[in-house]
Amino acid sequence: MALCFFFFFFCSLFHLSLSSTTTTANLSISFPLFTPHSHPSTTNLLHDSLISRKSVVQPKGTPSYNYKLPFKYSMAPIVSLPIGTPPQTQQMVLDTGSQLSWIQCHKKVLRKAPPPASIFDPSLSSTFSVLPCNHPICKPRVPDFTLPTTCDQNRLCHYSYFYADGTLAEGNLVREKFTFSTATSTPPLTLGCAQDTSDTKGILGMNLGRLSFPSQAKITKFSYCIPSRPAQTGSASPTGTFYLGNNPNSATFRYVDLLTFSQSQRMPNLDPLAYTVVMLGVRIGGNKLSILPSVFRPDASGAGQTMIDSGSELTYFVDEAYNKVKEEIVKLVGPKLKKGYVYANVADMCFDSNVGPLIGDMVLEFDKGVEIVIAKEQILHNVEGKVWCVAIGRSDMIGAASNIIGNVHQQNQWVEFDLANRRVGFGKADCSRSV
Repeated sequence: MALCFFFFFFCSLFHLSLSSTTTTANLSISFPLFTPHSHPSTTNLLHDSLISRKSVVQPKGTPSYNYKLPFKYSMAPIVSLPIGTPPQTQQMVLDTGSQLSWIQCHKKVLRKAPPPASIFDPSLSSTFSVLPCNHPICKPRVPDFTLPTTCDQNRLCHYSYFYADGTLAEGNLVREKFTFSTATSTPPLTLGCAQDTSDTKGILGMNLGRLSFPSQAKITKFSYCIPSRPAQTGSASPTGTFYLGNNPNSATFRYVDLLTFSQSQRMPNLDPLAYTVVMLGVRIGGNKLSILPSVFRPDASGAGQTMIDSGSELTYFVDEAYNKVKEEIVKLVGPKLKKGYVYANVADMCFDSNVGPLIGDMVLEFDKGVEIVIAKEQILHNVEGKVWCVAIGRSDMIGAASNIIGNVHQQNQWVEFDLANRRVGFGKADCSRSV
């Protein structure tokens, strides 16, 4: 997947792909998460005539959404959303670790062949508009992105994201609406419009930032249920469920409060826009590991923050926690450890078979008695061939000083983000079923 790293205090979460095929795999640190080889290009621009399109006036009052849809799960949840008027279906990575949503656009007049159907065609939408560089969003008091927004040669607002591998994702900021039904749509939202890239999937940014999808659409609650993947790589992607608005299952959820931070708290290692929770410890095979709870909480520099990130495949721990987990794994199944093997430079608890049943269940403990239980059969993941690895990486190897709960450890759980009450809920479920 992708590992994005925002400098300043708006650092986003870190994403890593398990798509590598060699034992000496490098970090896949690009955007979006499951296609690490392409980035939006700046060589082509939207047609000048798009500037003349007018934005739709936002309706009065706060909109109410109750929308359910399935998604495909490969290395992250992939939702298909209707965007524009008339709507064009766009595939987007559901990413609670990102702020700006962006879609793949194209400049029709520059293409000799029709583009893939999943790429958005601005010329077909009556509600599409671009942001000029004198728009307030383009000149924020505090930058929203790694590099300041700029004016391109057409006086349009140009944004850039800088990633840890030194590459850029960039394009123009635009405005467009999501149309869920004839009776339900969002007002025009600010999105990124990427052009001339081979990738056909975008990002649905779901964090706490002012430009995230929930913030702009005034969505106060959303939830998803990520199914377990087939044991072997290459199998068909399973289907999960995504709710915008109320979830009929929420009466069974247990909630942990979000830690919130002022955006003026410019700690170098802190992401104040992430979904940060209080984690207390880890149990493996019924044994509570000797990890101080402070390891999972941000210190004065922001290091140690624990985040819930649907866009990160792996879970990552800071060294103090990772070393204790490895110590316990080695104690239980050390002779079977694949010596000298490090997957993607971050995970070195790997084996030639799924030894999970010998390890036992793993439990992530949170505040208020909330737990995520990872069944022993699901602790390890088949990363390539017959190699299985515990799906936990060292966060310092991706340049982070954070604990990140990735989507592999959110499988078969309802995860609900209750923004109005500043909390995250969890509920055990069989996410492969219609729920």
